[in-house]
Amino acid sequence: MTEAEDWWSTGISDISPGTIRLRGYAIEDLIGSVSYAQMVWLMTRGSLPSAAEAALLELTLVAAVDHGPQAPSIAAARMAASCGLDLNNAMATGVNLLGDVHGGAGQQCMEVLRLLVDSALSPAEAAAELVASYKERRAYVPGFGHRFHPRDPRRDPLMNAVAEAVAEGTVSGRYVEAALALEAVLAGGAKPVPMNIDGATATIYCELGFAPELGRGLFVLSRSVGLLAHAWEQQNEPTRIKGPLPRSANPTYTGPPPRTL
Repeated sequence: MTEAEDWWSTGISDISPGTIRLRGYAIEDLIGSVSYAQMVWLMTRGSLPSAAEAALLELTLVAAVDHGPQAPSIAAARMAASCGLDLNNAMATGVNLLGDVHGGAGQQCMEVLRLLVDSALSPAEAAAELVASYKERRAYVPGFGHRFHPRDPRRDPLMNAVAEAVAEGTVSGRYVEAALALEAVLAGGAKPVPMNIDGATATIYCELGFAPELGRGLFVLSRSVGLLAHAWEQQNEPTRIKGPLPRSANPTYTGPPPRTL
């Protein structure tokens, strides 16, 4: 092999004139034979999942597609579209808002669940210790509580599905046990804090063996569907340069009063 051929060496795609192989599979064999969720797994993990594993992954991809303009990423994509940006640019604007604060709780929750599972303590003891440390730092436990929903409607379908997968032997159940232990501790306070979609998807991603960083990437894949839909809807509306507030509302000014030089 030459230096040029080795420059972008990859174990993912094998492309030559008339040939496209992904992880060794010919694209013409994959088309019509695997689902999108199976393809995501193949590309990120290197092998095809079982049907049960793919079904769990697909649930998470469906559950996180959208949360309306209440979500800053969706609002940003819509504003970008109203400013005349093409769909890809509007979507990129929304994706680029998905960081540690908005969009990162799933990855952070996966890291927390790994700590609980790896602990020498029982799940209940490890969860109690972790919650105490977060309270001491006045920090939010990622994956629990929601600023909009008293109880996230996406939590139960996802957690019920992964519980069934545990019963069927598809996944181990270690992360389900840790997540439920954590939820039980958070439910015992003065103000119960139930699990949200980030906690539920984090539980599934951990059970399926995804790395935390891939958890955030999977969330981006899912939310991109909502970004596309909202950007397209906004692009077809007549309003131009739509800002974060209606024209009738001006941001509250907190600076010095009018003054002269």
